[in-house]
Amino acid sequence: MAVPTAYDRPTAPAPARAPAPAPACRGRRRPTAWIFAGPAAVLFALFFAYPLGASFLQSFTTEDAGATHWAGLDQYRRMIHDPAFLESLFNTGIILVVQVPVMIGLALVLAVLLNQSWLRFRGTWRAVYFLPAVTTLVAYAVVFQVLLKTDGGLVNQILGAVGIGQVDWLNSPTWARVSLIASLTWRWTGYNAVILLAGLQSIGKEQYEAAAIDGSGTLSTYTRVILPQLRPVVLFCVITSTIGTLQLFDENYVLTRGGPDDATLTPVVYLYKVGFQQLDFGYAAAIAWVVVALIAAVSALQYVAFGRERRR
Repeated sequence: MAVPTAYDRPTAPAPARAPAPAPACRGRRRPTAWIFAGPAAVLFALFFAYPLGASFLQSFTTEDAGATHWAGLDQYRRMIHDPAFLESLFNTGIILVVQVPVMIGLALVLAVLLNQSWLRFRGTWRAVYFLPAVTTLVAYAVVFQVLLKTDGGLVNQILGAVGIGQVDWLNSPTWARVSLIASLTWRWTGYNAVILLAGLQSIGKEQYEAAAIDGSGTLSTYTRVILPQLRPVVLFCVITSTIGTLQLFDENYVLTRGGPDDATLTPVVYLYKVGFQQLDFGYAAAIAWVVVALIAAVSALQYVAFGRERRR
């Protein structure tokens, strides 16, 4: 008779496990998250969400003898027939078309130079070119105002030393635009160059070596190999520069107050004059929302254009 082994012996069924008790906090919200997020949420609601909604509603109103009246789209229709607002859009378009491409082109050249291995003290040069971006807006605008004075300005003194007559930089419509574009280019070229430099450094050396093996020259290597890979970074710089141009206020307000003859007037400067000098807050709010719409539209167009070019 075979002796049953341990494997042949019947085993008793395992006792059923009692269901785990539900945690005491289930069904109740933990207050810890709200304790930390609450102050930020309150500040966001008070100082961003509420003013944003209030300004949007205010853009549909008008004030008469201290009383607020619903005006519908009258404030927006008013812009179509406002020559000063249309002039501000024209000025901004000129700055956008001229200054942004020039600045991005210079930033690309500067980024390529700063990325060269033969350049000594590269860290120092990067800091030097980035330094204007951390300079206070009003401070550097005041410095340019002093440099570009018609009488006694350093720029006119240098021009006089080489036999060129004085230029009325800030009192001539054409030269005022040139001065504004020059000041913007000086301040933001280094900033964009550092961003583009980061994009260049993310491209491996094997890309350059492969192009050299294929017989590609330096110029064709950058135009056909490097720039296509750098397009997302260029797109970022273009969009942020466009947004900054459409929001332009500090530089032209300090340099020229929007003049002469509204030659450097931008929508934000005009908004300031309408809201805080003429106290027409309904119209100022409408201008602000039109600027927001322009920023969104132009940025979307640039993104679509770059994306389409990238897909090709």
